[in-house]
Amino acid sequence: MGAHPRGDAVIRDNRIPQKTLGQWIADNPACLGAKVKDTFQGQLPFLFKVLSVNTALSIQAHPNKELAAKLHAQFPEHYPDANHKPEMAIALTPFEGMCGFRPVEEIVSFLQTAEGKDTLGSNGDLLLRLHSQYPGDIGCFTIYFLNLVRLEPGEAMFLGANEPHAYLHGDCVEIMACSDNTVRAGLTPKFIDVLTLCEMLNYTPAPSSSKIFPAAQSQLDPHVYLYDPPVPDFTIMRIEIPASIKLYLISAMDSASILLVIQGTAVGTSTAAASEMSLQRGSVLFISANESISLHLSSPDGMLLFRACCLL
Repeated sequence: MGAHPRGDAVIRDNRIPQKTLGQWIADNPACLGAKVKDTFQGQLPFLFKVLSVNTALSIQAHPNKELAAKLHAQFPEHYPDANHKPEMAIALTPFEGMCGFRPVEEIVSFLQTAEGKDTLGSNGDLLLRLHSQYPGDIGCFTIYFLNLVRLEPGEAMFLGANEPHAYLHGDCVEIMACSDNTVRAGLTPKFIDVLTLCEMLNYTPAPSSSKIFPAAQSQLDPHVYLYDPPVPDFTIMRIEIPASIKLYLISAMDSASILLVIQGTAVGTSTAAASEMSLQRGSVLFISANESISLHLSSPDGMLLFRACCLL
């Protein structure tokens, strides 16, 4: 969900002449909001995804802007743009991932043996699972070096530049800067760039608890929980509307945003839309800057929504 050239979102409203979101934004740049348009040169600065991870995704890291520009100039076939790619994953179900290097004492304890006994410990099942998914891939042993992070629904993990990580299992929404630059290390049949990865990685050890990114409840709306990372490209909101509320306003902001329905049903109305919008699980709306949407809820269980935006 976004306007990157390699995955431009398709517009499903047949009344709109543009066929993709990128075309719409190019023809209507004011929809981004004044600050976003000027700061990001008329481009939507984020990508929004839903991931359902059954097989571990590749061990990888993403370059900062300086390195991204260098890699794109040298190897455009592998690094298709010049942008950085910080990202955040928010769990929809119990979620497993690896993120950042473990404290040194943990790594040492995993690599030592005692009286000839196997020291796989609690990592044994995970090691066997990764080996069954990627037999012969040395990346399976990364669990000895990287933190294993387990998220409960609503918990998040932020991944800055040069942070080694991999998603192992579970469902999440993910938001990132508008880039497709990935430096891979293992658990993948795709291009692996060992030299670049070893030079770029952040090797600072830290405990797994430090990798969980907190959400802050909005002071303006108690139904909104804000995930606001230390990068300007994106912010994400988790909106939990209880069943007792039958009319809810998605407030206007000075940023384009993308709204995703995870749970519940409603009819949406706005001054910008020519007709009512029927919303249900999986519905996606692009909301122009300074536009609001009224939701007329029809679900007995309320609604769960995520809203991706850029709060400068």
